Amino acid sequence: MSQTFTIYTDGGSRGNPGPGAGAFIIFDSRQNQLCAEAKFLPDTTNNIAEYTGLAEGLAKAKALGAEKVKIFSDSELMVKQINGEYKVKSENIRQLFNKCTDLLKDFSSWEITHIRRDKNKLADKLVNRAIDISDDIKEIPIQDDTNSRHLRLGILISGSGRTMINILELIKQKQLNAEIAIVISSRSQTVGVEKAKKAGLPLEIIRKKDFDDIDNFSKKLHKTLFDAKVDLIIQAGWLCLWKIPPEYENLVMNIHPALLPSFGGKGMWGHHVHEAVLSAGCKISGCTVHFCTNEYDKGPIILQRCCQVLEGDDADTLAGRVFEQECIAYPEAIRLFSQGRIVVKDDKTFIK
Repeated sequence: MSQTFTIYTDGGSRGNPGPGAGAFIIFDSRQNQLCAEAKFLPDTTNNIAEYTGLAEGLAKAKALGAEKVKIFSDSELMVKQINGEYKVKSENIRQLFNKCTDLLKDFSSWEITHIRRDKNKLADKLVNRAIDISDDIKEIPIQDDTNSRHLRLGILISGSGRTMINILELIKQKQLNAEIAIVISSRSQTVGVEKAKKAGLPLEIIRKKDFDDIDNFSKKLHKTLFDAKVDLIIQAGWLCLWKIPPEYENLVMNIHPALLPSFGGKGMWGHHVHEAVLSAGCKISGCTVHFCTNEYDKGPIILQRCCQVLEGDDADTLAGRVFEQECIAYPEAIRLFSQGRIVVKDDKTFIK
């Protein structure tokens, strides 16, 4: 059967000419995302950026073994030029046009279609991120994970449940070989609790204030997780310190919205973290996935992802950019665990 890949491309600049980027996202015939990349262009025009995204995408599809390609772009001019409806009048883009048409000859068949910008949001977002950080982007693709060990996850929440739902969606899409065996909320009245109920997830409310001390609180958590037969515990906006028993060492993950060991510790959660990052004048922030210990934000770091702190950022805008990285980092860490590729030695992790 012929390999038919779908490519979404986009490009743009701020200033025309100005800093810009060309980007592409490639899906296989089963609509699994294979890659998502952007090439930063320090001084370019919109048209050059659009053609750069297309050329880079075609070259990548060829390298991945595509025999046929279906291309979607929101650049109506470029689509009509590639389809031979408009002539290329600008000498600035003629070389890139020729490169693209030469690359298209390598496929047994191809088609390129114009789509509205609102149908090309992923590629457009990738372009803007590359411009924001003034660098190329190569996303770690979320692959089908059915060959990994099946995990029963215990998810601990205290707030909105965004991370819980993100993980649930990836499970439904068969991009994580897992199931949510139990959700535990430390609060009874939260958006996350309502989301868990709506999704039909097994849910327990275990509030710290209902127990005399941290020991009894921790024992209740342990028993609930043990009874649910969980393989891995995911703290997803969980705000309560609990005593992790020895048998759960390196089986409890947390994600922190900063690059640990900076901006961690008691009281450093949510907007408090982002406000501290901004106050310190940091130029880079991001997120950290780590195994938990019985100290706030301590434990072996599994992986980190970065994003730029932009001039004019407030805690909300920075939080949004960091959460984009969290949506990539946490599933990747879970996947590495399910594949048995995380090794902890001397309080450091090594990825096999």
